[in-house]
Amino acid sequence: MTGRQGVVLYGPPASGKDTVTAALTELHPQYAQFARLKVGTGKSAGYRMGTAEQLRQLEAAGDIVYANARYGNTYAIDRPGVDAAFAAGVPVVHLGQVDGIRALVDGYPAVWSVVLLWCPREVTEQRSAGRGDSDTAARLAAWDTTREDLDAHPNTTWDLTVDTTVTSPQEAARLIDQLLAQRAAAA
Repeated sequence: MTGRQGVVLYGPPASGKDTVTAALTELHPQYAQFARLKVGTGKSAGYRMGTAEQLRQLEAAGDIVYANARYGNTYAIDRPGVDAAFAAGVPVVHLGQVDGIRALVDGYPAVWSVVLLWCPREVTEQRSAGRGDSDTAARLAAWDTTREDLDAHPNTTWDLTVDTTVTSPQEAARLIDQLLAQRAAAA
């Protein structure tokens, strides 16, 4: 096992993945959000926009660690992208599917700290509307899917669970950073 450490933030839409990642980066600049490869349209910030042909080439080379479709787009975690993220520091990977966590943890050698960020459905609705999302209904459907995903995988273990309705982003970042420090000391 490699000594490289990464963070996986799992949770429904608007649970705080972007906000906690920003707080982590403020705490220590070596943390950086992993920019998944996105094939499709819409929001491009936080993604590496790609083409269907690039995705096919990565798949043919065996370099897709995990891919999923949501909001009419394909989102991929690719081996070259994760390699580059580790070369730059400590990647923070955002996921909304337990299968994605398993694929990453099992398919990319590193010490992954898996964190569940959670908020109730009504908070997702309030946060989504508050930030001006044009697709709040789709985000609520994704919240429902995330809840079903958790229910379908009751034995999923989390290194840390954070209720983002009661824990500030700065405190969540401190807890995650502390978790990584503990894991590094134990290695």
